[in-house]
Amino acid sequence: MQHMSTNSFERLAKHLDDLPNGFPPAPDGAELRLLEKLFAPEEADLAAELRLTLETPAQIAARLAEGGAAVDARELQTRLKGMARKGLINAGRTEGGLGYGALPFVVGIYEAQAGRVDAELARLFEAYYRQAFSQMLAVQPAFHRVIPVNESVKVDMAIRPYESATDLIKGAQSWGVLDCICRVQKSLIGEGCHHPVDVCMALGYKPGVFDHSPVIRSLTMDEALATLQRAADAGLVHSVSNVCEEVTYICNCCTCACGILRGVVESGLPNVVARSAFLNRADEDLCIGCEACLDACQFGALALVEGLVQVKEIRCVGCGVCIPVCPEGALGLVRRSPEDTLSIPRNEEDWRLQRSNTRGIDLGKVL
Repeated sequence: MQHMSTNSFERLAKHLDDLPNGFPPAPDGAELRLLEKLFAPEEADLAAELRLTLETPAQIAARLAEGGAAVDARELQTRLKGMARKGLINAGRTEGGLGYGALPFVVGIYEAQAGRVDAELARLFEAYYRQAFSQMLAVQPAFHRVIPVNESVKVDMAIRPYESATDLIKGAQSWGVLDCICRVQKSLIGEGCHHPVDVCMALGYKPGVFDHSPVIRSLTMDEALATLQRAADAGLVHSVSNVCEEVTYICNCCTCACGILRGVVESGLPNVVARSAFLNRADEDLCIGCEACLDACQFGALALVEGLVQVKEIRCVGCGVCIPVCPEGALGLVRRSPEDTLSIPRNEEDWRLQRSNTRGIDLGKVL
């Protein structure tokens, strides 16, 4: 690895922390070592200048020129394309052509390394995770929200489209799957778990979005539904981006590896993931005290009291993973009361605004 240009990486770290998602510093500078692994110094300098709003290379060059930096737009375009291919910055269509913008570290840069993560990156991320990640997870609104396993919802209960993984898949026009970077990362540091790896799902709202992706394998809708079912059968928790509109991924998570859900268990932060609109209920007349559900719950939300299962409501995220394993049908999800139901940001812009307000940062400076 090349020698670190401290100013470049410190500037980028500060810029990433100024985004709504956050990128808090670690006591020993672990965040700088992470960035050094991913970025060349000149890439870090350029990434630190990008805004969340996509801009064409010509627009970025003109803006940099206003600050006194002479940049050739064509050369800049080549550099930006290379960085986008490495998952270091965002890219997408704008009115003026292909545009580029800042990508948060999480959810963003880190997840984009799914096809490139190696043992060194895995160790560097773990060092950062253990020192500073919980600071990001503690901020509201949360990155992810839980949606229930389909079999756990009673057929007579009204479900909104953004509350159902099946409906989210059916509402998309492109589907893809890739290896879960969280479980790959934990495996690379010798802490792998038994859950399947190839169940991290991507959704697109135009046809063919993932057809040429080097990392995401394109699926049909039926294949996507089958992947979702495979994840549910493995006892994984479905979580999605914490918005109502245009959800772009379904993470099928476990508390042993998922960067978000680990925060519930390892950091004791119950609100690091937004709970679903549902709550588990136990029917004591049907429960036989077999304890099958206790093993299935990843959040410690169930306990056996005098031979009958009890739900610890403060710990229940409403995932429903435990419900299909009950042989007596003694468990089921009910809708939470209105005062206990979390509001969900409408879209990514709304989420950014709410999170910026929580953190007390000026979103206008990075748009």
